[in-house]
Amino acid sequence: MELFGDPAVWLPWTFAALMGLSILIYVVLDGFDLGVGILMPLAEDAEKDRLVASIGPFWDANETWLVLAIGLLLVAFPPAHGLILTSLYLPVFVMLIGLILRGVSFELRAKAPLKQKRIWNSAFFTGSLMASLSQGFMLGMYVMGLTWTWPHVAFSLLTAVFLTVGYSFIGAVWLIWKTEDCLQTRAIKWAKGGIWGLILGIGAVSLATPFVSSRIFDKWFGFPQLLYLSPLPIISALLVGFLWWKLARLPLYNDRWSWTPFAAATALFTLAFFGMAYSFYPYVVPEQITIYEAASAPESLFIILLGTLFVLPAILGYTVLSYYIFRGKATDLRYD
Repeated sequence: MELFGDPAVWLPWTFAALMGLSILIYVVLDGFDLGVGILMPLAEDAEKDRLVASIGPFWDANETWLVLAIGLLLVAFPPAHGLILTSLYLPVFVMLIGLILRGVSFELRAKAPLKQKRIWNSAFFTGSLMASLSQGFMLGMYVMGLTWTWPHVAFSLLTAVFLTVGYSFIGAVWLIWKTEDCLQTRAIKWAKGGIWGLILGIGAVSLATPFVSSRIFDKWFGFPQLLYLSPLPIISALLVGFLWWKLARLPLYNDRWSWTPFAAATALFTLAFFGMAYSFYPYVVPEQITIYEAASAPESLFIILLGTLFVLPAILGYTVLSYYIFRGKATDLRYD
């Protein structure tokens, strides 16, 4: 353990990085399948099966990253796990109900008689909406320091709406990549509308975060940090401009470059996440508990790290394998 320096320093940092990576992958991957669920009412009845088929092979694997992130929070930072989940008990409860409803409706809609299929389609949309809104609300409360005041709740309600629209956007660009013909054309239209929510959501969180504390303000606007961090907003603006330009030109002949809006949206989410991570480091609970104060004993973390080194590559492996096997355009579901 001494080979890497003080384990009380590098072990908490390592687990914070692993937890952050898990959250980022979850937001991107489960973000698009939640977004597809949110878009369900906008599709024609004949297109709904293809919407579900576009996420069918992936949605279970996508949610694994949320389980991993919460598991790492519990075992590596127990005091933070207790404080965060206690402060966010209600939205976490709503999220879990939404995820359960999604899972049940996803399975039953494929087996239900045609007359009942509309009910399960509505349940799938409702579960996706509940999960998205609750995650956006939790993001807002986390940014505001987990304190329940009326201004903080109002901001969290705003981020709930923006994140939900952002999920619908990344779901739409996923459908641009995975579908074709009329449904792809509809997805392009949905993405053109949803990009506003993505811009406003990232903008609202980015503008609010520096004013949560003077420490975060100084990290962003102090000198020379301001110069070092300037590429983040510049690249983000360029990505938004690229998305706007690309969506105006799609679809292209032979479906070329249909994957690029999803790649640009992923890059935009990634930049926003790294901006938040930079803002709050080294705190795992904003302005209350650092990762070093909340960390388990180094001996425990080292044992957990050995297990993580086996589990994480396995999750990464089957995630990559599933996306490779089911590459290409989604087709209508078969019930034979």
